[in-house]
Amino acid sequence: MSKVPGDLRYTKSHEWVRAAGPDLVVGITDHAQDLMGDMVFVELPKPGTQLAVGKECAVVESVKAASDVYAPLAGEVTEVNEMLAGAPETLNTDPYGDGWLFKLRPRDPKAVHGLLDAAAYESLLASEG
Repeated sequence: MSKVPGDLRYTKSHEWVRAAGPDLVVGITDHAQDLMGDMVFVELPKPGTQLAVGKECAVVESVKAASDVYAPLAGEVTEVNEMLAGAPETLNTDPYGDGWLFKLRPRDPKAVHGLLDAAAYESLLASEG
Protein backbone atom coordinates (compact mmCIF):
# COMPACT_ATOMS: atom_id res chain seq x y z
CA MET A 1 0.00 0.00 0.00
CA SER A 2 1.20 3.51 -0.77
CA LYS A 3 2.23 5.85 2.01
CA VAL A 4 -0.56 8.26 2.99
CA PRO A 5 0.69 11.54 4.52
CA GLY A 6 -1.10 12.27 7.78
CA ASP A 7 -1.18 16.06 7.35
CA LEU A 8 -3.44 16.06 4.27
CA ARG A 9 -7.15 15.62 3.60
CA TYR A 10 -8.41 13.33 0.86
CA THR A 11 -11.37 12.72 -1.43
CA LYS A 12 -12.93 9.40 -2.42
CA SER A 13 -11.83 10.18 -6.00
CA HIS A 14 -8.16 10.25 -4.89
CA GLU A 15 -7.37 13.97 -4.71
CA TRP A 16 -5.44 15.41 -1.76
CA VAL A 17 -5.68 18.84 -0.14
CA ARG A 18 -3.11 20.72 1.96
CA ALA A 19 -3.82 23.99 3.78
CA ALA A 20 -1.48 26.81 2.68
CA GLY A 21 -2.61 30.09 4.20
CA PRO A 22 -5.97 31.18 2.80
CA ASP A 23 -5.56 28.75 -0.11
CA LEU A 24 -5.55 24.99 -0.40
CA VAL A 25 -3.03 23.11 -2.50
CA VAL A 26 -4.65 20.29 -4.53
CA GLY A 27 -3.06 17.24 -6.13
CA ILE A 28 -3.68 13.58 -6.91
CA THR A 29 -2.65 10.86 -4.50
CA ASP A 30 0.22 8.45 -4.85
CA HIS A 31 -2.39 5.70 -5.25
CA ALA A 32 -4.01 7.53 -8.19
CA GLN A 33 -0.74 8.14 -10.03
CA ASP A 34 0.32 4.54 -9.40
CA LEU A 35 -2.90 3.21 -10.98
CA MET A 36 -2.50 5.46 -14.01
CA GLY A 37 1.15 4.82 -14.78
CA ASP A 38 3.54 7.20 -16.53
CA MET A 39 2.02 10.67 -16.89
CA VAL A 40 2.39 12.32 -20.29
CA PHE A 41 0.07 15.36 -20.17
CA VAL A 42 -1.73 17.55 -17.64
CA GLU A 43 -4.53 20.01 -18.38
CA LEU A 44 -5.12 22.45 -15.52
CA PRO A 45 -7.87 25.00 -14.87
CA LYS A 46 -7.06 28.66 -15.48
CA PRO A 47 -6.52 30.95 -12.48
CA GLY A 48 -9.78 32.71 -11.70
CA THR A 49 -11.89 29.67 -12.61
CA GLN A 50 -14.75 29.04 -10.18
CA LEU A 51 -14.97 25.36 -9.25
CA ALA A 52 -17.98 23.46 -7.95
CA VAL A 53 -17.35 20.65 -5.49
CA GLY A 54 -17.14 17.25 -7.15
CA LYS A 55 -17.04 18.61 -10.71
CA GLU A 56 -14.27 17.89 -13.23
CA CYS A 57 -11.64 20.63 -13.10
CA ALA A 58 -8.47 19.15 -14.61
CA VAL A 59 -7.30 16.20 -16.69
CA VAL A 60 -4.25 14.02 -16.16
CA GLU A 61 -3.22 11.77 -19.01
CA SER A 62 -0.94 8.77 -18.78
CA VAL A 63 0.31 6.23 -21.27
CA LYS A 64 -2.68 4.10 -20.20
CA ALA A 65 -5.61 6.56 -20.07
CA ALA A 66 -6.86 10.06 -19.43
CA SER A 67 -8.55 10.71 -16.11
CA ASP A 68 -10.53 13.63 -14.75
CA VAL A 69 -9.52 15.39 -11.57
CA TYR A 70 -12.45 16.54 -9.43
CA ALA A 71 -12.68 19.69 -7.32
CA PRO A 72 -12.41 18.68 -3.65
CA LEU A 73 -14.20 21.89 -2.58
CA ALA A 74 -16.01 24.80 -4.17
CA GLY A 75 -13.89 27.89 -4.71
CA GLU A 76 -11.64 29.87 -7.03
CA VAL A 77 -8.42 28.65 -8.63
CA THR A 78 -5.68 31.09 -7.56
CA GLU A 79 -2.60 29.45 -9.09
CA VAL A 80 -1.64 26.45 -11.21
CA ASN A 81 1.56 24.42 -11.26
CA GLU A 82 3.04 25.62 -14.56
CA MET A 83 5.99 23.24 -14.21
CA LEU A 84 3.72 20.26 -14.98
CA ALA A 85 3.20 21.40 -18.60
CA GLY A 86 6.83 20.52 -19.36
CA ALA A 87 7.26 17.81 -16.74
CA PRO A 88 4.01 15.85 -16.22
CA GLU A 89 6.04 12.92 -14.88
CA THR A 90 6.47 14.96 -11.66
CA LEU A 91 3.01 13.62 -10.75
CA ASN A 92 4.61 10.16 -10.65
CA THR A 93 7.83 11.04 -8.89
CA ASP A 94 6.56 13.54 -6.28
CA PRO A 95 2.73 13.47 -6.06
CA TYR A 96 2.62 15.12 -2.61
CA GLY A 97 5.34 17.71 -3.29
CA ASP A 98 6.33 19.28 -6.61
CA GLY A 99 3.53 17.37 -8.33
CA TRP A 100 0.74 19.54 -6.94
CA LEU A 101 -1.85 20.63 -9.52
CA PHE A 102 -3.42 23.92 -8.44
CA LYS A 103 -4.24 26.19 -5.53
CA LEU A 104 -7.83 26.82 -4.56
CA ARG A 105 -9.35 29.58 -2.43
CA PRO A 106 -12.33 27.74 -0.89
CA ARG A 107 -15.71 29.44 -0.56
CA ASP A 108 -16.07 27.77 2.83
CA PRO A 109 -12.65 27.15 4.42
CA LYS A 110 -14.22 24.93 7.11
CA ALA A 111 -15.47 22.52 4.41
CA VAL A 112 -11.99 20.97 4.29
CA HIS A 113 -12.85 19.24 7.58
CA GLY A 114 -15.52 17.28 5.72
CA LEU A 115 -12.87 15.55 3.59
CA LEU A 116 -11.30 12.23 4.57
CA ASP A 117 -8.41 12.24 7.02
CA ALA A 118 -5.44 9.93 6.41
CA ALA A 119 -6.91 7.03 8.42
CA ALA A 120 -10.24 7.22 6.56
CA TYR A 121 -8.41 7.40 3.21
CA GLU A 122 -6.30 4.36 4.11
CA SER A 123 -9.53 2.50 4.96
CA LEU A 124 -10.94 3.50 1.57
CA LEU A 125 -7.82 2.15 -0.18
CA ALA A 126 -8.05 -1.10 1.77
CA SER A 127 -11.71 -1.54 0.80
CA GLU A 128 -10.87 -0.96 -2.89
CA GLY A 129 -8.05 -3.30 -2.64
